[in-house]
Amino acid sequence: MPSPSPDLQQLAPSLYRLRIPTGSAHLLNCYFWLDEDGVTLVDTGWPDSAELIAEALTALGRARSDVRRIVLTNFHEDHAGSAAEIATWSSVEVIAGAGDAAFVSGTERGPLPVLTDLEKTIHGEFDEPSHGPPCRVDRVVHDGDVLDFAGGARIVGVPGHTPGSIALYLPDADAVLTGDAVAEFNGDVILGVFDTDREAASRSLAAVAATGAEIAGFGHGEAVVANASDRVSAATDPFAPAG
Repeated sequence: MPSPSPDLQQLAPSLYRLRIPTGSAHLLNCYFWLDEDGVTLVDTGWPDSAELIAEALTALGRARSDVRRIVLTNFHEDHAGSAAEIATWSSVEVIAGAGDAAFVSGTERGPLPVLTDLEKTIHGEFDEPSHGPPCRVDRVVHDGDVLDFAGGARIVGVPGHTPGSIALYLPDADAVLTGDAVAEFNGDVILGVFDTDREAASRSLAAVAATGAEIAGFGHGEAVVANASDRVSAATDPFAPAG
């Protein structure tokens, strides 16, 4: 069965969102930053997403061999699922947050999310942590670390969804890529769901908002292309525990 055509949205001159099919109305995204010397991929979708990502590269005038780095915002299967395969395409540096690196590499098992009653209505209890295929991690990063693209991409530590969740602020686009720390749902900006530590996740919203970013791209949902930091500051938690 042929893979779907890539659904790309340009968010800034060098920044693109790729929507990855999920089989539901819940949108899943990964992101491309295009430089003259290569491509940075932020998250990699499901374990079967590599071919769609390759097709998106072609649509952007690039090739598999142009991928220079992969930044993983968390260890979950829908974000790190194709990282191991894509890491074989060229000389690719794989980057993950310190708290998630062992879960990405498969040397440790990650924690299960703690679901609220409302979250259980949209997803049953998790029996196993949502790991992707094990992938090597070449660089472990921490809050405040700076990567050599997009004018000095800054790592923003946003623990809570997973222990080592990270966001990424891109100065050249005035954009923040939040992973699952924040999401868009039915037109609203919300706290990301299915968190391992909901209180920590709630605190991490402030770190995302503090970037002052104009644009925000989320792991799930539609991007915000204006006043993003204000929207994140006002994020709601529609799946909060009762009481």
